[in-house]
Amino acid sequence: MGGASYDELLGELEGRGVRRAKIGGFDVDGVLRGKYVSMEKLRSALSCGFGFCDVIFGWDIGDVLYDNARVTGWHTGYPDAHAVLDPSTKRLVPWEPGTVAMLADFRDADGGPHPACPRSALKRVITHAASLGYQAKLSAEYEFFLFKETPASLHEKRFQKLESLSPGMFGYSWVREGQQKELMAAIYDGMRAFDIELEGLHTETGPGVYEAAIRYDDALRAADKAALFKVAMKQIAYEHGLSVTFMAKWNASLPGSSGHLHQSLWKDGENVFQGPPSEGGISRPMRHYIGGQLACMREMTALVSPTINAYKRYVPGVWAPLTATWGFENRTTALRIVGAGTKAARVEVRQGAADINPYIAMAATLGAGIYGIENAIEPDAPITGNAGEGGEGRDRLPRTLAEATALLAESQRMRRILGDGFVDHYVRTRQWEVRQYERAVTDWELARYFEAI
Repeated sequence: MGGASYDELLGELEGRGVRRAKIGGFDVDGVLRGKYVSMEKLRSALSCGFGFCDVIFGWDIGDVLYDNARVTGWHTGYPDAHAVLDPSTKRLVPWEPGTVAMLADFRDADGGPHPACPRSALKRVITHAASLGYQAKLSAEYEFFLFKETPASLHEKRFQKLESLSPGMFGYSWVREGQQKELMAAIYDGMRAFDIELEGLHTETGPGVYEAAIRYDDALRAADKAALFKVAMKQIAYEHGLSVTFMAKWNASLPGSSGHLHQSLWKDGENVFQGPPSEGGISRPMRHYIGGQLACMREMTALVSPTINAYKRYVPGVWAPLTATWGFENRTTALRIVGAGTKAARVEVRQGAADINPYIAMAATLGAGIYGIENAIEPDAPITGNAGEGGEGRDRLPRTLAEATALLAESQRMRRILGDGFVDHYVRTRQWEVRQYERAVTDWELARYFEAI
């Protein structure tokens, strides 16, 4: 896109009443870091890029500075990283009239992809898949809990004794959905206006919990939509006096919140996963794609389950997979094969929770699948029945972030897929996260030991 094209784009936006822009990019934890700029500044940013303090890759989800990062820190002085806007991500912000949003990729000092930029990590995998002739189509579906709380009340209550949007366990409830018809319409219509089309929205089992399925798209657009969905959902909830959480497991006595990914590969307009009935309806590339993900699953778990809290789901009986397994229409396996033998044949990656950073989770799983195709990795036999039973005899998935991070640190395959720079930085951020948790004194410890010990 050249200067004349930028002028045309800006003229179109100004003709539609746009007076300002929100620009930014996602950090390692999936937080959108950005700012408002004038239309004049947007013109400059489109033409030449813009500087963005690289502290966004030097602090954690709570804005606390890492003590172990190499990409930036006190030793570098926290300089600006060069950010480059992607005009294809432009979308009007429905709840902020007169505002256009646009996402950026971050570059290093030599103009290459910044080693800590999640969107660039996904683009690396997409480019490699394209070199083999494959185009990936992906989608995400999230579960999330809604509360009759504000940011102020959440903090005043210290995130305890929160009032759910609705009581009871009503999965797939027409009644609950109808009782919240204005909110449901706001989510559907607001997301569509924000270029995030939903295929489904319904209650899940739990008080105030919903699931939204985002329509599939090409890999990068799918990741943008999945990342922006969380941002948009928080805004829509706020507009209705509510709060929303995408934590994997916000309450020990309630189900967790999943973040599943649907994936297929295409070539020349055809789904290459579709196979003949004699092969179970899946093609050889699909078998190898499954084999690659299973082979890499233990060592890429930290990329798909990025928080301490994510591992609270990995217990029997809560629908989270405990082993690196696959099966046809089997919701107890880590990889569920959907639509075998049809044009909709796809892999549903069920390992992740709603706390995924979709850029990283998609990059890791797509990259592992492509690795399987390149190396013709055959999976073990598909699982029928409960994949969690006898799981210790199969490839048990890591049960803690510390265990998962140690496996990732030693993974030559994930370094090949995502690059040494990205993996090194990501490992350091997860090691930091583990250390912060190990220092914390929890409410459970106080209740258990304060008086009795």
